Amino acid sequence: MSIDREALRLYAVTDRAWAGDEEALFRQVEAAVRGGARVVQLREKHLDRAAFLEEAKRFVLLCRRLGAVSIINDSVEIALESGAGGVHVGQSDLEAGRARALLGPERIVGVSAHSAAEALRAKAAGADYLGCGAAFATGTKTDAKPISKETIRAVTAAAGEIPVVAIGGVVRENLLELKGLGLAGVAVVSGIFGQKDPEAAARELLALAKQL
Repeated sequence: MSIDREALRLYAVTDRAWAGDEEALFRQVEAAVRGGARVVQLREKHLDRAAFLEEAKRFVLLCRRLGAVSIINDSVEIALESGAGGVHVGQSDLEAGRARALLGPERIVGVSAHSAAEALRAKAAGADYLGCGAAFATGTKTDAKPISKETIRAVTAAAGEIPVVAIGGVVRENLLELKGLGLAGVAVVSGIFGQKDPEAAARELLALAKQL
């Protein structure tokens, strides 16, 4: 399925490092959505499969109640079993075409793209949106090196009608540096979940993202 470009203005990506426990994580997710994030990705790198699945099921139900799109990071199986709206895969994860085949046409497949060539491959594989980055230096993924604005512009041009969100180190202080690059919006981790008031942070980021 395609995803509404407008829904991607502000895309929240969870990080357990900013939450003391699962309850705090879900409070943060709810706050982010109330602040304007219409798509939320659940990213868990260190939970075992059973714990991740149980968390994902609860996450999906919360997103449904709030009217947000639920995306699972990396795992097509968890996305399927939890009933999530879709999955996001990186270049080193399951190939996008395989993810599409497993999920079928009704769910969302997002793909990370760091170049025009990767964008074109993801587009051909049936991606619904692309995540492009790292837009800025980020502590969330220490191996993610910032790419140039020219590269981001090349990715959005190659993607064509497929919306692209910038990810990686995006905060309120630098968001508007991404203006004019053809982006649909931004995906934010610490700029929301690392803040004392995630709802207020999301609201401020959304207002800035609308200027892109």
